[in-house]
Formats: sequence, C-alpha cells, structure tokens
Amino acid sequence: MHHQCEFSHVTKKYLTRFYEILDEMVCGMTDAKLEDSISHNFIVQMVPHHKAAIDMSYNILQYTTFVPLQNIASTIITEQMHSIENMMCALDRCSALCSSEQDLCLYQRRFDQIAETMFCEMRTACATNDINANFMREMIPHHRGALRMCENALRFSICPELDPIIQAILVSQRAGIREMERLLRCLGACA
Repeated sequence: MHHQCEFSHVTKKYLTRFYEILDEMVCGMTDAKLEDSISHNFIVQMVPHHKAAIDMSYNILQYTTFVPLQNIASTIITEQMHSIENMMCALDRCSALCSSEQDLCLYQRRFDQIAETMFCEMRTACATNDINANFMREMIPHHRGALRMCENALRFSICPELDPIIQAILVSQRAGIREMERLLRCLGACA
C-alpha cells in the first residue's frame, strides 16, 4: 500500500529530472529507426536505454551522500558508456546481417512487451523522500528490462560481434540488481 507523503524540495527536483529522463528514454527507444536486422535494431534501441541509465546516475549523484549508491551510479556510468561505445563501433557491421521477416516480427513483438513493462514499472516505482531508495526502485526495473532485451536478442541469429557486448550487459546488470536489492534490504526499503 502506498502512503501519500509531501515531497521535499530536493525530492521534487530529483523526481522531476528522473521523469524527464524516463520520457526521453521512452521516445528514444520507441522512435528508433529500425531496419531489417535484429542486430541493428537491438543496438539502436539499447543505446537510448543505456543513455538513460547514465543520465539517471548523474541525477542521483547530485543528491546522494550514500557512498555505496555513489559507487553503483559511478559503475553504471562507466560500464554503460563503454557498452554504448562498443555498440556504436559495431553498428555498421552488425547492421549488414539481415534477419528474416518472421524473426524480425517475433523479436519486435517481444521487445515491445518488455519495453512496455519496463516503462510502466519505472513510471510507477514507489517514490518517497528517500531518494536513495527511489533511485534503486527505478533502476532495478530498468536493469531487468535490459536483461530481458538481451535474452530476447539471443533467441535469434545475431552479429557475432554483438554477442560479447550482450554477455557483458547480462553480467553487469545482474550484478547491479543483486547489489541494489541488497542495499534496499539494508535500508529497510521495499523493492
């Protein structure tokens, strides 16, 4: 059950920026220019997802003094900037691998389901005056979305150059979820 509370000035500023970033991510992912390549489509839809995580991390770093969360946010920035760089370097070569119309349809249908769930869970994440807990409750469904998008892509033939990038995303996002869930328990906040 969610209790209504009056947000502090700091919480309002933090949440206003969070929702702006979320809206930018939704637009970036849903308006991405798709082609007849699952590998291409994965990259152009994952890049705005990663950019949002970076922006959300910079947002929390303006406010938090909680060192474990500063470490998580800094790790997200470093790992996801590196992942974007790797994906953009591989984009032209990966885009050359065309997918069948049937695979494209199956891939995109599942992607749309994953993205819609993630957008909804992030938008409706419990918000309180504990912005540390807010960030983690927002970022956990974001990371889960990345895991599901990666698992979806791996069901199909994808560019070999993309496979290690996806594997790195899976490892880092799983570790991030575990750490944030642990910290939420330590803070006595529900996920």
